[in-house]
Amino acid sequence: MTLFMRTYFLLAATFLSTVVPACLAQEIRVAAAADLQFALTGLAMQYEKQSGTKVSIVFGSSGNFFAQLENGAPFDVFFSADSDYPRKLEAAGLTEPGTLAIYAKGRIALWTSPGSSFDFEKNGLSTLLDPKIQKVAIANPEHAPYGRAAVAALKQAGLYDQLKAKLVIGENISQAAQFVQSGSAQAGIVALSLALSPAMKDGHRWLVPENLYPPLDQSVVILKSSANKSAAKAFLEFLRTPDAQSTLSRYGFTLPAGVAAKSTKS
Repeated sequence: MTLFMRTYFLLAATFLSTVVPACLAQEIRVAAAADLQFALTGLAMQYEKQSGTKVSIVFGSSGNFFAQLENGAPFDVFFSADSDYPRKLEAAGLTEPGTLAIYAKGRIALWTSPGSSFDFEKNGLSTLLDPKIQKVAIANPEHAPYGRAAVAALKQAGLYDQLKAKLVIGENISQAAQFVQSGSAQAGIVALSLALSPAMKDGHRWLVPENLYPPLDQSVVILKSSANKSAAKAFLEFLRTPDAQSTLSRYGFTLPAGVAAKSTKS
């Protein structure tokens, strides 16, 4: 074999081992509600390792994503903190038919930093009336389902009018939690999934009774404009496996009645 031929085959082998796999690698772009920041990040990393598909996630408020998706934002999958926004996208013909599904049911929790000494078990949401609590963080109810749930709970408990002057509004539920972590607010009504996260699990939390706010049935959908529908569907199938469901459960997510059995089928 001539030197020219040996050089040719070496270059060809190098090309095939680097460029071709890069061309074949798939990527899905995900818009996800901020309450999924810790749970979905871990699941995406696990899926990438086992599938080779890159999962790029942007977290934010569901309402803001809805507006972006209406205007053609380039995402493959949308994980909302409610079901209304995905249904509206479906009604507008912007989703892949048959892909809308509830993936989890969320909860809200009253949360304060580790150094606080408030008695949630005794006083519940009325704890927020304590003069030591000057600011209460919630997500923006205009476009964040967890913010709407917080307002609904305060109104149902008859506390909203007394507390509305104390409320500080985060752009999304993750920012609301950060207000409490930083000391900008002394308490917050946040997603249970964030209160159970590594960054917040050492604080004091109290589960807000579910009868005080509408159910947070969270839905996912694949966008009709997605160029990677098969990869997106495979990722959603992965999230229905028992291992993935176990991860979601660790962050306080449950499945509504009648969905759990279906979600674990292979």
